[in-house]
Amino acid sequence: MLPRLLKPTLENRLKQFPAVALLGPRQSGKTTLALELAEERKDKAVYLDLENPADRRRLDDPVAYLRAQRGRLVILDEIHRVPEIFAVLRGEIDARRRAGEKSGQFLILGSAALDLLRQSSESLAGRISFLELMPFQPQEVLPVDGVEAADKLWLRGGFPSSYLAENDQESSLWRASFIRSYLERDIPQFGVRIPAETVERFWTMLAHTQGGLFNGHRLAQSLGVGWHAVSHYLGLLADLMLVRRLSPWTANVGKRLVKSPKIYLRDSGLLHSLLNLPTLNDVLGHPIAGASWEGFAMEAIIAAAPDGTKPHFYRSATGHEIDLVLELSASRRWAFEFKKSLSPNVEKGFHVASADIKAERKILVYPGQDAYPGTGGAEVLPLLDAVKAVDKPGAKAAKR
Repeated sequence: MLPRLLKPTLENRLKQFPAVALLGPRQSGKTTLALELAEERKDKAVYLDLENPADRRRLDDPVAYLRAQRGRLVILDEIHRVPEIFAVLRGEIDARRRAGEKSGQFLILGSAALDLLRQSSESLAGRISFLELMPFQPQEVLPVDGVEAADKLWLRGGFPSSYLAENDQESSLWRASFIRSYLERDIPQFGVRIPAETVERFWTMLAHTQGGLFNGHRLAQSLGVGWHAVSHYLGLLADLMLVRRLSPWTANVGKRLVKSPKIYLRDSGLLHSLLNLPTLNDVLGHPIAGASWEGFAMEAIIAAAPDGTKPHFYRSATGHEIDLVLELSASRRWAFEFKKSLSPNVEKGFHVASADIKAERKILVYPGQDAYPGTGGAEVLPLLDAVKAVDKPGAKAAKR
């Protein structure tokens, strides 16, 4: 298994907070990472899979069980299965604090961000930190497998079982099964009563419009449902961390700006499966190729950004556009353009839009291997170089 770059951050958070919530879609590697931490701690950690009835029974008397685990890291996997545990955790954390334990008490794993955030923030305010573990990113895979693995990762996506499959056919079969499992098992598990066929049609429609503005009314007409239903479906897929709603940057720049979000499927492999594109040639021959690579590269950039960074896009009513605006602070913004071409051009509209938002840095990201200066002060960077720049955003600014 490839090493996860989030692991050091997770270990640091466990030293700082009584509880840490590790969020991510199913099969993204949360359990594997948690079990690795438990193995390193040996008898100082206990793991409960709350989808396992035997493990759930251990929490029949949660107060007594958790009290017996004091001094250990308690890992609670798929905690949405026992939502009532949050109130108990609060009391146990406070009791441990009074006994002198300050950090590293609970690691909570969950697949539905909104529901988990709501429940934990209500019960564990000031006691919990949140981290997101998405499927493999280029910065995890390429340093190990080489840059030639970039197309494989783009085609198959980053879910470990998909990327590490023996061949493209096995990867494609795994992803098809994963999608079916989400539709028929996981979504109903969260109490959502929507026909699987409706969600699948909606999910596929979003795939066909990858990177486009969300047009809820058009989607509602196509599905034969109301606008509010479509908005609910989108919220569901975003909550399950399968779809990204990229909000527009809307600060007052004296121009009319687009205010609808842009929609991306967060994993390129699932995107390709929903569009029935099992091979790299199929993807490259499809009109979605550019938008697919844009979303793939964008997820890597956002994943590398420092805590507190806010991602947006920018588009004026006159068409001047920035694919990704990283708002590092209230006064620091970087502008990103993504091009699948090996000989990319920086368009005039990108420079105009970058001036509108007073971008500190302008970066065109492409799938090549050489970094070089572009026009108008832009930098043309390979994806990994762009990731490294974002990972240490103050480095270049300090040198200026």
